Amino acid sequence: MRFGARLALAVITLVATASACGAPHGTGSQSRHAPDCGPYARYGKHAGTAVTVYASNRDREADLFEETWADFARCTGIDVQYEGDGEFEAQIQIRVEGGNAPDVAFFPQPGLLGRFARAGKLKPASAGLASLAKRGWSADWNSYATVDGTLYGTPLVANVKSFVWYSPKFFRDRGLSVPRTWSELMDVTEKVAASGAKPWCAGVESGEATGWPLTDWIEDVLLRQQGPEVYDQWVTHKIPFNDPRVIRAMDTVGSLLKNDRYANGGYGPARSMASIAYQEAGTPILSGDCAMHRQASFYAEQWPKGTGIGPDKDVFAFLLPGTERNSRPVLGGGVFASAFSDRPEVRAFQEYLASADFANARMKKGPFVSANKGVDPANAANPVDKLSIQLLQDPGTQFRFDGSDQMPAAVGAGTFWRGAVDWISGKGTKPVADSIERSWPSH
Repeated sequence: MRFGARLALAVITLVATASACGAPHGTGSQSRHAPDCGPYARYGKHAGTAVTVYASNRDREADLFEETWADFARCTGIDVQYEGDGEFEAQIQIRVEGGNAPDVAFFPQPGLLGRFARAGKLKPASAGLASLAKRGWSADWNSYATVDGTLYGTPLVANVKSFVWYSPKFFRDRGLSVPRTWSELMDVTEKVAASGAKPWCAGVESGEATGWPLTDWIEDVLLRQQGPEVYDQWVTHKIPFNDPRVIRAMDTVGSLLKNDRYANGGYGPARSMASIAYQEAGTPILSGDCAMHRQASFYAEQWPKGTGIGPDKDVFAFLLPGTERNSRPVLGGGVFASAFSDRPEVRAFQEYLASADFANARMKKGPFVSANKGVDPANAANPVDKLSIQLLQDPGTQFRFDGSDQMPAAVGAGTFWRGAVDWISGKGTKPVADSIERSWPSH
């Protein structure tokens, strides 16, 4: 029965993918209403032009992007041709080397963006785009798309990765309180395990990107145990990947996720998470087979349709605790829009994506988080998105960008991801960390 259902789903998905993701979508004529073109006058008229966009976002996420810029496309005359690809990280290199680069790409990793910038493939931001970037984001956020002093893009999407999703009802029924410190988190973990339930569930399968949920875990714990300074030194390789403090963070994560008593709720032994798709990993919370799932704000889109999100709903989230009650270390990530072309219509599209108007309009259509200073948290689609924006805008938050995304792509999106899978499958912490350290580029 399970195989038959999966086969049917696969056939449906294949057909949908062939029609939805197999070729670029044009949005220039997609809007069926007559939009108010006043807000788009600043971008000029570009009738008969087209801008190709390549990214990893597919399915509903892709649809929401296209719906958001549909009026811009119609008012400016630009045919925005979007293509989403689950193998973006691998395929973008092939496309660029083959002379088939898109006009605009949405990069989930600053490290990958930096590789193309240093190779002279990306176009530096125009003066207008640089001005929008300075106005819209903090210096830290803009630094992630800055290579050797030159800005090559702007933040498009932000997310907070340091969330623990849970069922408020599960906690209430067992008399559990949301933990405020790491010690309290371990107390909750042990109480759940003692009750016969599994405290944690996780899944790390993600196609070519398999392993990233584990690297997020390790980064989050390192940030909490050692603070931002040591975290930064590790990300930039000023201390080795296999530094004893990193080994400690990995072993702390392992004490939870490699422990059959604590994981993998709803799926089997702890090492089962190596084959569980990250999109499905948190769903055992809804059936009570799992108490907690550490995953980013964007996981809001992965819950089954109709799942309520909020403190008195089906699921909610709390910030992964630090060592002290008043500390707010936050690991996050984001996507950056950069251009391989420098034409008027491309610049106009980039500037629209960099506006608070775009971010607020996208938020109104569904789950979405932006670090743009002009974003109104009231536009958030759910309470977790609202909390994310508030954390990003709070000067007291100790925010750090995803470490693997900043590392050289061969490490961050390569040996670190693969090593994390080997590690959760049973390989020792130090051998994995030593192997990743040896893979770091010498220059």
